[in-house]
Amino acid sequence: MAFLAEADITRCITRIEGRLLFAVPKKGRLNQAALNLLEGADVQFRREHRLDIALVKNLPIALIFLPAADIPTFVGEGQVDLGITGFDQVQEHDAGVRALNRARRFSGEITPEQENAQSSKGSGCETIMDLGFGGCKLQVQVPVTGNYSSPKDLVGKNIGTSFVNLARRYFANLELEIDAANEQPNPDSIKFTSKLRTNIIELSGSVEAACALGVADGIVDLVESGETMKAAGLKPIDTVIETGAILIKSRKQSNPELVDLITQRIRGVITAQKYVLCNYNIQRSLVTAATKIAPGKRAPTITSLEEEGWVAVSVMAEKSKIALIMDELTKVGACDILVLDIANTRS
Repeated sequence: MAFLAEADITRCITRIEGRLLFAVPKKGRLNQAALNLLEGADVQFRREHRLDIALVKNLPIALIFLPAADIPTFVGEGQVDLGITGFDQVQEHDAGVRALNRARRFSGEITPEQENAQSSKGSGCETIMDLGFGGCKLQVQVPVTGNYSSPKDLVGKNIGTSFVNLARRYFANLELEIDAANEQPNPDSIKFTSKLRTNIIELSGSVEAACALGVADGIVDLVESGETMKAAGLKPIDTVIETGAILIKSRKQSNPELVDLITQRIRGVITAQKYVLCNYNIQRSLVTAATKIAPGKRAPTITSLEEEGWVAVSVMAEKSKIALIMDELTKVGACDILVLDIANTRS
């Protein structure tokens, strides 16, 4: 939250009491797309200047604007009911939870059985759906002019990243593979150790500059188009995970019915973005051939026309394929083809 006087903070807390809390990325690559999604779902709000809390006008919801990396923590702890964040951030948080449990087991604080039980619970948040935007890859990148061609070449080296837990897990697995190949132990005896030979350096920004500045031998960072990495003289040698924006919910929701309502609305917006409504006229004898081309999500709507032997067909079709669908419909005898955008829908 932006800096506020104590009285202002108290008023904010009072105003959000009894409301479902929905975390939204406050900035970065997911922010605007998330806001557009909420607008499509008719979540009406006005965000005051310098405030990271916005009350929804038409629903008992408060939007909480947080860094995307913090959202899995707040949702997982049950402090926030819903959240939009990156799959990478959830995986990073989960890896951190497992690493903490592993460290507690090594210190003797918990038993191996307790570690397994706590790690199996994950972070406390549950993925509802992929939101279809913010797609990118978490990749291992090295200097183009360097001598590193395989991720295993980086074992024991310095790795710069803001995804510390995922990087540690990734290189721990590589170290296990190398140790297994060199020593050929009983596979059942291979386990994570508390000591990682690869040095993971936490960086909060401009990770791509770490190699050029001599801070790291390689990096683990998010890549969209790859142009930034190329400009920094880097190349990818492996992908840790592929990621995108997701909707998550807490396992300790304050209002499950409202969570379901918002989920349905968002799913409707996403479906509407993927589909268009295709209307056309065709002779009834040709309907079977036409519906094979565009069968719709469930089935087409067919209505008789005043002209004998003709029908009007209305069907949802994938937006990305609509030009080809129109071509094929024309070939089988469809005419008067109209394509309309869908603002929203429900399954």
